[in-house]
Amino acid sequence: TMEERPNHQYKGVSTGTTILAVQFNGGVIIASDSRASMGGSYVSSKIINKLIQVHDRIFCCIAGSLADAQAVTKMAKFQLSFHSIQMESPPLVKAAASVLKELCYNNREDLQAGFITAGWDKKKGAQVYTVSMGGMLISQPFTIGGSGSTYIYGYADAKYKPDMSREECLQFTTNALALAIGRDNVSGGVAHLVVITEDGVEHVLIPGDKLPKFHDE
Repeated sequence: TMEERPNHQYKGVSTGTTILAVQFNGGVIIASDSRASMGGSYVSSKIINKLIQVHDRIFCCIAGSLADAQAVTKMAKFQLSFHSIQMESPPLVKAAASVLKELCYNNREDLQAGFITAGWDKKKGAQVYTVSMGGMLISQPFTIGGSGSTYIYGYADAKYKPDMSREECLQFTTNALALAIGRDNVSGGVAHLVVITEDGVEHVLIPGDKLPKFHDE
């Protein structure tokens, strides 16, 4: 039973649903649907937030095993807070992405997680980085990942445009998640978005029944 092995309670939980991050004019939105899937088509009803804050204006998002992701982000948070005390300034988004990249690469034999890192810093403004399973770091204006992402590449490529306004970007992100959730039987029912700008961080939660509907009529 779960009680007998508390350390393994998340081992079977895969969070490979839909995650994305998109730059807009003045900031970045990082988003995911928020249910974890427990292998196969069984979906756990527990809502799990896959967007993890690793510093004030830096979040990362997980595709892969939740246990791995939690372990890696815990180490990343520790390293980044240490780094910011040493440097006497907040870490750059790229530094956070690099820390995650190193952790992913060093543990690549055991690790079942891919990461998106997004955030804002004084030097470069809003940024999005992808850390692939093998530990490669790539900077992009927008990126999508997870099992639901296969359904939205066409939408994202057609509708994405650089320098969107905050509102346009929220709509773009919400539509993309709604499409993925509608198509992917593992993606869960709540869209969780984090808007990161110079001014701060804002969480936006959209319940499944409030998401836009897309039908192949």
